[in-house]
Amino acid sequence: MNIITGKEHITPLKGSITVPGDKSISHRSIMLGALAKGDTHIRHFLSGADCLSTIACFRKLGVDIDTAPDVITVRGKGLYGLTACDGTLDTGNSGTTTRLISGILSGQPFSSRLSGDESLNKRPMKRIIEPLSQMGADIKSEGGNGCCPLIINPSKLSGIDYNSPVASAQVKSAILLAGLYADTPTSVTEPALSRDHTERMLSLFGATVKRDGLKVSVLPDPALEAADIDVPGDISSAAYFIAAALLVPGSELLVKNVGINKTRAGFLMIAEDMGADLEYLNLRGENDENGAGEPVADILVRSSSLHSCEISGDIIPTLIDEIPMLAVMAAFAEGTTVIKDAAELKVKETDRIMTICDNLRKMGGDITPADDGMIINGGRQLHGGMLDSYLDHRIAMSFKIAALASGADVQIRGADCVNISYPQFYSDLEGCLK
Repeated sequence: MNIITGKEHITPLKGSITVPGDKSISHRSIMLGALAKGDTHIRHFLSGADCLSTIACFRKLGVDIDTAPDVITVRGKGLYGLTACDGTLDTGNSGTTTRLISGILSGQPFSSRLSGDESLNKRPMKRIIEPLSQMGADIKSEGGNGCCPLIINPSKLSGIDYNSPVASAQVKSAILLAGLYADTPTSVTEPALSRDHTERMLSLFGATVKRDGLKVSVLPDPALEAADIDVPGDISSAAYFIAAALLVPGSELLVKNVGINKTRAGFLMIAEDMGADLEYLNLRGENDENGAGEPVADILVRSSSLHSCEISGDIIPTLIDEIPMLAVMAAFAEGTTVIKDAAELKVKETDRIMTICDNLRKMGGDITPADDGMIINGGRQLHGGMLDSYLDHRIAMSFKIAALASGADVQIRGADCVNISYPQFYSDLEGCLK
């Protein structure tokens, strides 16, 4: 599917938009709902391909999951209620599904095989294999290359105190979820704070979780109880609409029900550093009974003249998925933007350093790749051309916004890969153009 954007689409964004539910929280709500006793009800669940992979895997593990249009009901089987899968658990393109479920499966009394699509099976899994193995897990890469397919056999787990070399919520979560099945407490210390949805949701379901600075610990063998969850809007999805409203003159858009968890809100902080006019309305959620303790707000966005900044250091884990969109914003901003300390971009759905640079250059952008980021000289007029999503949903959505803001005729190969996280993205965007 090729999406063509031309000058006829350069109209301000007006009105309001409610983006789909947070992908990270949607994954975790299914997983912990499955391990809890009772029925967990999930509203505003993200029905993208990645989250549907998580549902499919847990159904294969014996969990009854009802996917009604307005609410997902997970009929939990308790911490020790999963049953062996007949065949391979297909995780599709979802790294979150693969890494988090590996922690859970490491504590099961049966063997499992995990595999995904061609892209997923090239992504690094050694980062979870090593700490899970230190806990006693019998987990191996079938091909011996540190990638999927993974074979996980029954074993007895012991808690560890793990110093993670990377700030990764997926690594941290895999270890904490395995820690539920360990015989002693488990802790993870990160070099910087990654998104904390797992810790929040574990607490909501009844696990004992403690945090001390960059160290988080979980006690084993909790009595998890079902909970009702209202999933906030995904800030990663909201970022595209916020960026579009900032870049297109005359825009004023209300982006509703956005999760603004501080471990995810780096995009908003950097946007404001670049001169974005953002107003936060109707703040709520953190102390509610539902919502997994996640703060939520409506964000009023007005078009703004942006300038360059440096994006580096501890803020990187809080915006790693939004860097493609920030790079596009930097191409329109005045001055030189430097993005560094983001080598993690190389091991996402694509090498996003390469794919960002490739597409911005095709549009006439001035961008130089680095080992851990990129340098973008902004303020140049971008032009049209044939771009490639490389089947990376965040690349496709970011360059749809680049095309919209530039007024250029652009084609994007594989543009329908947005189904991974936001199936209605293109129609929702059209609905904001007034």
